[in-house]
Amino acid sequence: MRPPAGPRKRGGAALVAAGILLSRLAGFVRQRVFAHYLGTMDAADAYNAAFKIPNFLQNLLGEGVLSASFIPVYAQLRARAERLGQSEAEARKLASAVAGLLGLLTGLLCLMGIFATPFLIGAIAPGFTGEKRALTIRLVQIFFPGIALLVLSAFCIGVLNSHHKFFLSYAAPVIWSAAQIAALVFGDRAHTGGTPALAIWAAWGSVAGALLQLMLQLPSVLRLLGGIGPGGFWPTLGRGNAYAAEVVRNFLPVVTGRGVVQLSAYLDSFIASWLPTGGVAALAYAQTIYLLPISLFGMSISAAALPSMSAAQGEGGDEAREALRVQLQRGLRAIAYPVVPAVIAMLVLGDVICAALFRTGRFGSDQVIYVSRILAGSTIGLLAATQARLYSSAYYALKDTRTPLVFAALRVLATGLLGLLCGLWLPRALHVDLSLGAVGLTASAGIAGWGEFLLLQRGIHRRIGEVSLPKRLQLELWGCAAVSGCVGALARHLLGLGPRLHPLLVAAIVFALFGLVYLATTSLLGVPEAEGMLRRLRLKRSRPN
Repeated sequence: MRPPAGPRKRGGAALVAAGILLSRLAGFVRQRVFAHYLGTMDAADAYNAAFKIPNFLQNLLGEGVLSASFIPVYAQLRARAERLGQSEAEARKLASAVAGLLGLLTGLLCLMGIFATPFLIGAIAPGFTGEKRALTIRLVQIFFPGIALLVLSAFCIGVLNSHHKFFLSYAAPVIWSAAQIAALVFGDRAHTGGTPALAIWAAWGSVAGALLQLMLQLPSVLRLLGGIGPGGFWPTLGRGNAYAAEVVRNFLPVVTGRGVVQLSAYLDSFIASWLPTGGVAALAYAQTIYLLPISLFGMSISAAALPSMSAAQGEGGDEAREALRVQLQRGLRAIAYPVVPAVIAMLVLGDVICAALFRTGRFGSDQVIYVSRILAGSTIGLLAATQARLYSSAYYALKDTRTPLVFAALRVLATGLLGLLCGLWLPRALHVDLSLGAVGLTASAGIAGWGEFLLLQRGIHRRIGEVSLPKRLQLELWGCAAVSGCVGALARHLLGLGPRLHPLLVAAIVFALFGLVYLATTSLLGVPEAEGMLRRLRLKRSRPN
């Protein structure tokens, strides 16, 4: 039952997770304010659908692509300069070239996007008509100028991460959320135009927040790059720069891969546009919750594991394969321990979560029930989605980027076909409320996610031998999480019998009991991850203030 021994590198994962947690918490506050003012009305649908296009381009050109194309070359130049005792002039020239090329590319895309928006709406929300469609067009045109700012902010993340400055880069989006909150509050006080005007205020807040997010990171980036001017940072187009050409060569195939992956979220919104009013917005609320454990555990653990898994490969051979197996096994356990109870919590206590986060203003009890049902559908693929990230990192460590791309493409295809079946056809065939099609969308995405996970796992087993969670550990985690869920459900029921408490207080009590029961039961069963957590808690309590 003990996890494999081996060197551990947790600092990077902890800083990434801390920054992500802070930005996600700010995102929850933003969504709560958004729910208060817009609920699941037409304006909320229009806003969430409109944001898909700039968000697609941001994800397509942003952090993930730069991490795969820019960071390896930039870090290699810095390491060579340090080894030879030279200046980092070549690395700075590369950073300047990448910044200039990104600025030019995103600027052109924004200009074209603003003029092409009326044609793009048919691709993202074909079910929208009339005023709802017109509002969506207006919002997309407002969002586009923020794309270049967000992509340049992702460039800053690449530079900061290359210099091992993790926290600021992942916490900076807090200010982006804060700007949208301020815009909504100010727009409401202006009392003009109703909810469509509020959606426009929020869109301009997003653009302002993107600018503030960039400005927050820029001073640190400029300091690391030697300031502005000769020998430091000055945006160029990288003409004649062999290293910039290498980044561009790496950039194009990675963009293609990212585009395939991003289609999955696009398909959900595309299909949801045919659902009754509120479907797109409710789906976005549920995804905000669903993505938290994926980011906190799947992303942070996988991002921190990739460098060590890659370094362990060396010249290959049996020792390299065994080292990869050990690190992959440890990562799977680290992901499963918190994600399994998260699945049970979202399935059994989703209404408590949704009420605590969003129940306010125009987001009432009916909306809480609707979003919690969608969230329950999301739980089907949650564990698969988080662990698939780690398996993909193992492929990258083996210098294979093609296989994860093929499997991701198959998942996207399956998501689209199953989404049409479960999201649109099945509710009509069963003569149930059409709004429940959103539940079918998240459930079908989860089924497709398990297909991708099993393909990734099978491929890794062929290359390095079998590596997966021990069956006994799986039974222990699911059993303890189920007991915790029953305790949480009982606490929710008892609290509902007394005086009505604020949803935040109910959530605090219910999840405190849920977490304590899970930690206690897994510790009693001797689960090493629980024992490790208890040791860290005792260590913190024993430290002098």
